[in-house]
Amino acid sequence: FYKAVYMCEVERHHPEVFQKQDQESFSRLEDPLPAGVGVTYELCAGIVDKPDLSLEEIACGEVLEECGYRVPVTHLRRITSYRSGVGVTGSKQTLFYAEVTDEMRSGEGGGQPEEGELIEVVEVPLEDSMKFAYDETLPKTMGVIFSFMWFQNNIAPKLPKN
Repeated sequence: FYKAVYMCEVERHHPEVFQKQDQESFSRLEDPLPAGVGVTYELCAGIVDKPDLSLEEIACGEVLEECGYRVPVTHLRRITSYRSGVGVTGSKQTLFYAEVTDEMRSGEGGGQPEEGELIEVVEVPLEDSMKFAYDETLPKTMGVIFSFMWFQNNIAPKLPKN
C-alpha cells in the first residue's frame, strides 16, 4: 500500500477534494475509496543499507524475507541496473533473476510488519505473464513490466515445450 498511489486515485475519483487546497483542511470524503486502490504489484526489493553485504547477499535476504525462498547467492543472475523515481529520488536499482523451487521454500514470506510491510506473494502463470504486464487495471511498477519482457525474451524461449 502506498499513500501516494491511493491519493492519486482519490484525486481521479473525487477531484473536488483537491479543488479546495487553499483551505486549512481538505474536505472529508463521504464515500472513501477502499484501501486496495493504493496497493501495487511490485518485484521483491529492498534498501541497500548493509555496507558489509554485497548487492547479491541483500537480494537473497529480501527474497527470503518477502517471498519465503532461500536462494543461494550463486543462483542469482544479474540482469541490469537502472534508475527509478528520477524526478524524486533518483534511486538506482539492480535487477536480478533467480529460479526457485518448492524445495527452496522455507517460510511464508510477507515482509516485516514492524517495518510497515504487508506483502502477498503473487504467482503469475507463464501463459498469462504478458497479459498481466500490459493490463492497465493492475497497478504495477515499470520494473515488473520490464522483468516480464526480459523473461519472455531470455528465458521462456529456452523452456521445454509441453
